[in-house]
Amino acid sequence: MSKKEMIAALNTTVNNLTEGSTAKGMFHEHAAGIPYPSANELREVVSLIRSIIFPGYYGHATIGRDTLKYHIGLAVEQLHRTLSSQVLAGLCFMQCPQELEPADAMACHKTKAKKATTQLIQSLLALRDLLATDVEATFKGDPAAESISEVICCYPVIRALINYRTAHELHKMQIPVIPRLLTEMAHSETGIDIHPGAEIGHHFTIDHGTGTIIGATCIIGNNVKLYQGVTLGAKSVEPGKEEEARGIPRHPIIEDNVVIYSNTTIVGRVTIGHDSIIGANEWITTDVSPMSRIAI
Repeated sequence: MSKKEMIAALNTTVNNLTEGSTAKGMFHEHAAGIPYPSANELREVVSLIRSIIFPGYYGHATIGRDTLKYHIGLAVEQLHRTLSSQVLAGLCFMQCPQELEPADAMACHKTKAKKATTQLIQSLLALRDLLATDVEATFKGDPAAESISEVICCYPVIRALINYRTAHELHKMQIPVIPRLLTEMAHSETGIDIHPGAEIGHHFTIDHGTGTIIGATCIIGNNVKLYQGVTLGAKSVEPGKEEEARGIPRHPIIEDNVVIYSNTTIVGRVTIGHDSIIGANEWITTDVSPMSRIAI
């Protein structure tokens, strides 16, 4: 192929890729000046939240009691600035009308972004208390853990739950995109996939965690323990009924004090009754009564 033919072929490809009908649905057009959500800035958000909730375990390595207030204050200020810009980016990315001028599009969600970020920061103490129960459950449930410190530093479930519980707060505020990005970051980091819409009670843990999936409309009670590879999923949507399925609860309800062992799959809006134990490698599509013991 000559140079001229190569250039012609590349130009043809560019024209085909940018032609209206082929780009429809695959091209997100946004007004100039409105930012996209930034993976780098969201990584900073996660780092800051982890360092605020568990200071000394994440973030500044030499933090002490005498400098704690300074470091937390600095981290909170940085978090408010960075997260509010990302929430604004998410709002504009998904919800700003295309006909608005850039300045108007930015202004339409600025107040909401700052309010949501402030509310999230105000909730961090409650999130720490909730995550402390997850740490406790993880430590008590694993004789191999030598200390609470080891659990906080090393166990992937804690990192995944920090992201999830933060994302869930933003999800409840109806902030688009950002909650899902936060949980997908944890998914990439830990192999644990928790949708921000799932509702999870206190003292929750996942042993090992790799391959665990918790769907968007799951409801999980208190003192629940999962093992690696557990799927709390939904049945496949029938062709032609995709829109009907949106917003409908399609994932399991797990009541209090349940243990589900590795590689078990539970699909559909079924209920696993309280104080049940589900063995490994099970496939469950119907309700399970309380106090049940199920094993192959």
